[in-house]
Amino acid sequence: MAAEVAIDITKTFPGRAPISAVLNYPLQQATALVLFGPSGSGKTTVLRCIAGLEWPERGHIRFISRTWLDTRAGIHVAPQLRQIGYMAQDYALFPTYTVAGNIAYGLTALSAAERKKRVDELTDLFQLRGFESASPRELSGGQQQRVALARAVAPRPQLLLLDEPLSALDVPTRMQLRGELRTLLKRLAVPSMIVTHDWAETLTLGDVVAVMGEGQVLQVGPPQDVFCRPVNAEVAQIVGVETVIEGHVVEESNGLATVRVNGTLLKGLGGYEIGSPVFVCIRAEDVVLEQSGTGLTSARNHLNGKVSEIVPHGVMVHVKIDCGFPLMAMVTRGAQEELRIELGSPVVAVIKAGAVHLVPRN
Repeated sequence: MAAEVAIDITKTFPGRAPISAVLNYPLQQATALVLFGPSGSGKTTVLRCIAGLEWPERGHIRFISRTWLDTRAGIHVAPQLRQIGYMAQDYALFPTYTVAGNIAYGLTALSAAERKKRVDELTDLFQLRGFESASPRELSGGQQQRVALARAVAPRPQLLLLDEPLSALDVPTRMQLRGELRTLLKRLAVPSMIVTHDWAETLTLGDVVAVMGEGQVLQVGPPQDVFCRPVNAEVAQIVGVETVIEGHVVEESNGLATVRVNGTLLKGLGGYEIGSPVFVCIRAEDVVLEQSGTGLTSARNHLNGKVSEIVPHGVMVHVKIDCGFPLMAMVTRGAQEELRIELGSPVVAVIKAGAVHLVPRN
């Protein structure tokens, strides 16, 4: 049975836009819902309101059949009565407690024997066997994360809330633990809500993503759908679509729309009337670069242009092409050398019609 979370709240802060978030979504057992967006978009505030650590001025929060907050009815359920597991961004482990003591902190209602049994279960599950007597300062970042997560799930919560669970780790450890955290969440079989601003974490951890911007929930859906088919230009920019530019539909035929962008014609998937103003959204990894004069592929779009900017990103290279409008592409360093991509060099940008995502422009 799905456990629906229903949120409609307004929380204000001096000198900044109010958080005005609406979210209704069924959370199946083990579903991970990610609140994704840039810093300051309101993700952590929403999470803290669900946990009862922040109090909105208006609205309601419901989970399953319980109402945790209803400002009109005067209902304000205390955090400790919400049956929630909460993991803070900095883990907030008790420095004077051992690993076992941290995990057992929320188990005071159990007998000593039951408490020990539960701690033993979790030290095995979270691969902490042998560290029961260690203090937090003796642990690595990854081990501290596992202790904090074990403490959060020890009382068997109905809902697990994780605030930037990997941000306190160095980059190599973060990359290593993404998959491990996903596996743990599935094994725990507890619905969870996770705050992150990292798209890789969103795609790895999330079954569902709610994109937030300026205090509002802008789009909700499976991560691949949201990242590949944003509902508007604001979501496209938040989820990292590198090319977002205005255009007008000039033709519609056989399910394909022809869009004019600064004099350049592009074909994308249709569904728009002729004359419709749209945003054209293209992800850099969907742009294939070829040298001028090479054979044409079956892709609908072949745009002649010149390289206007080259920006290295580790083993990858972002290449900006002027083809009547600025278009971003992503290639490997090897492909850059093979294609002899330099500033000012001519290239052909090849894009399949299905990779040209059109969203209405209000």
